[in-house]
Amino acid sequence: MSQASNPDVIVIGGGPAGSTVSTLIAQKGYKVRLFEREHFPRFHIGESLIPETYWVLERLGMLEKLKKSHFVHKHSVQFVNSAGKTSAPFYFWDNKPHECSQTWQVVRSEFDLMMLNNAREHGVDAQEGVRVREVLFDEDKKAVGVKIQLEDGTLEEVRASVVIDASGQSNLLANKLNLRTWDPVLNKGAIWTYWKGAFRDEGRNAGATMVLQTGDKKGWFWYIPLHDDRMSVGVVGPFDYLFKGRESHEKTYQDEVEACPGVKERLANATRDTGYFATKDYSYRCTQAAGNGWVLVGDAFGFLDPLYSSGVLLALKSGQLAADAVVEGLEKGDVSEAQLGKWGPDFNKGVDRMRRLVCEYYEGFSFGQFIKTYPHLRNTMTDLLIGDLFTERVDEVWAPMESLYPDNKIPPAPWDTPVVMDVAHKANELVLPEGYKP
Repeated sequence: MSQASNPDVIVIGGGPAGSTVSTLIAQKGYKVRLFEREHFPRFHIGESLIPETYWVLERLGMLEKLKKSHFVHKHSVQFVNSAGKTSAPFYFWDNKPHECSQTWQVVRSEFDLMMLNNAREHGVDAQEGVRVREVLFDEDKKAVGVKIQLEDGTLEEVRASVVIDASGQSNLLANKLNLRTWDPVLNKGAIWTYWKGAFRDEGRNAGATMVLQTGDKKGWFWYIPLHDDRMSVGVVGPFDYLFKGRESHEKTYQDEVEACPGVKERLANATRDTGYFATKDYSYRCTQAAGNGWVLVGDAFGFLDPLYSSGVLLALKSGQLAADAVVEGLEKGDVSEAQLGKWGPDFNKGVDRMRRLVCEYYEGFSFGQFIKTYPHLRNTMTDLLIGDLFTERVDEVWAPMESLYPDNKIPPAPWDTPVVMDVAHKANELVLPEGYKP
């Protein structure tokens, strides 16, 4: 290839993390080439945006596009316990009276395409249908480019000062460098489908995300209203419980709906609109956010259980932080691990806060009981739910939370706690209904 085609930065993957990091770098005048192996639109789960995505979307120039979209407006989140008791809504505006407190329930095939096209509008050379076969390293173990395969089978090498892996759960670099650590606690799966005519609340609650605990407390349902009268409804539970020894995804889903009165009631007059989707969501994180000449962002760096809809936020936030570190490094002529990964420790602390809230829920934490006992912490708890994770201020909730522990209970083990586990079967896997197209 000619030297003219070699960019400053290569981004692998065109999802929210890849489109974010590439856009922000291109905004600073650097040449960015992005390679996406699929053709958009393509299906992806993770439909509910939480308010803290606002600040990254603002930098990307995406806000006006979203305001003009048909996506459902989201103002709150609500929890229903195993007995069917519904919590008071956590209204984002009441906690933070700012435009950021209204967010969206998106269809990811549409949202992700909007994000990728936005990257193109900012000068990113984004190519679809191009598979990155490997990241190239020099003799000093610095990433210097990639080998790509075009749709006609042609192989090419592209060089760059920085390679950013936003390949999602393909984990291209993490697999090559053996960086992934499986979470010792979170080992879940999900089965879901889409409905028309399902019950919707009115007013401020019309676009709310609902989290409904299953009757046996082994898992929970998400209930997310989308546009075109569609409702995304899925059950999440321990992997072995949902997928081992069960007849089929359809039968498992139907059994779980029957056992969850809150969901059954809301779907009483609804008609199923698609087949059944399933995913095995093993939470993990990588031991490094960057190395010499390379960076990991989004799910290529880590995946966290979707309980609080944090996936897109973590993709956007990691993309933003990485972009700022890359731009600074290019300006200084420093693309070392220390420079490119300087954002990693603080980002990890933020993910740890959301992870702890996830683990506590699975271990019996009750939002209603907590707010009743510590009403002055309602706003701080809402801060966590909206994704305000990157400040030590919110850590004031943990000691009161522990005060409600039953005897002999201890806080959840950290994500990097060494444990003996069988990882041979571990892979995050998405199963689509036969013939489904977004």
